[in-house]
Amino acid sequence: MLQSFRLAIKSIWGNKMRSFLTMLGIIIGVASVIILVSIVNAYMSYMTESFSSMGTNRITVNIINLTSRNVSVDEMYEFYDENTDVFDNMSPTVSVSGTVKNGNDNLTSTSVTGVSEDYRSIVDYEMEYGRSIQYIDIAARHKVAVIGTYVANELYGSAQAAYGETIKINGYAFTIVGVVEQQADDADLDEGGTDDFVWIPYSSATKLARSAYVNNYTFTITDLTEATTDKSLIEDFLYEKMKNEDLYTVTSMSEMLDELNSMIAMVSMGLGGIAGISLLVAGVGVMNIMLVSVTERTREIGIRKALGARRIVIMQQFVIEAAVTSTLGGIIGIILGSIATSAVGSLAGLSATPTPAAVIVSFSVSVGIGLLFGYMPACRSAKLNPIDALRSE
Repeated sequence: MLQSFRLAIKSIWGNKMRSFLTMLGIIIGVASVIILVSIVNAYMSYMTESFSSMGTNRITVNIINLTSRNVSVDEMYEFYDENTDVFDNMSPTVSVSGTVKNGNDNLTSTSVTGVSEDYRSIVDYEMEYGRSIQYIDIAARHKVAVIGTYVANELYGSAQAAYGETIKINGYAFTIVGVVEQQADDADLDEGGTDDFVWIPYSSATKLARSAYVNNYTFTITDLTEATTDKSLIEDFLYEKMKNEDLYTVTSMSEMLDELNSMIAMVSMGLGGIAGISLLVAGVGVMNIMLVSVTERTREIGIRKALGARRIVIMQQFVIEAAVTSTLGGIIGIILGSIATSAVGSLAGLSATPTPAAVIVSFSVSVGIGLLFGYMPACRSAKLNPIDALRSE
């Protein structure tokens, strides 16, 4: 076995260019599988983090309230109070479009949302200054506001300076009773980001939005594994009220994330399979080169067999040579694939690292291809008649 390995290395080193061209297909195939699978997995991680920041434990409800069929805030709270073992928190959410202003400075892309006293717990934000919306603000329709860091910095210079000041929303003055702790990095603190928002009591927001009903609600669930069941519970309640499934939509972030991961996993497998085709093509290349090698060394094989070399030894030599060629190609492919993955990930703005599964599978396949496609030429060499082989020119 050791002698066959040495002969294989000697043969590969003696035909450097041919050996490199044989390995090239393996190198490209292994590197392609590692790059594609790793980049897709990095994108999957990015999407998972994005959805997680939106709250995988949340269920959002959208209702089309009609004059004849509608669900009031009180009815939603009654439903929530009856199922506190299932839901952690619930908040009506009312979106208000318009302009946020302080003096001559104004913001037009800031999201203004009417919320309840539980909303801060739902989004899991901490306060930097002051307090959040309270029940008394909702009950008395107080004109108070809680703002994000971006709004505080843009309109007042800092979070500390903003606290206690007045902010105008569509011309209505609201007192800033709290500033939320910064969520994004300083580099990501920009317009439309996670810190560009204003919260006001939902009771005040309905007036600003000129809406008689609250159409959106956000729930948080106690057990992520029961997301589908909890979603069905809300749907059953709404169907009893609305009698029409087209008048409401219930969306579970956890279910959406699972579906997204399944789709990305399928894409990853598909891309890995496409890249794997190049490994198959490389295998054909290995077989062809090994057939050429057998033809070139026919006389050598005849001499060895005439001196008593057994068929299994001759066969072993060529199989090992094919396996070594594929193994070296696989190792080079892993190195190049790992370097390229980091480079492509950086260009795409993703934290991409070579996936261990992709490395192991691609390398195993490359070695397997060497053994599989090297077998036929090895068989051919082992079956050569010594006399015919010696007569070969």
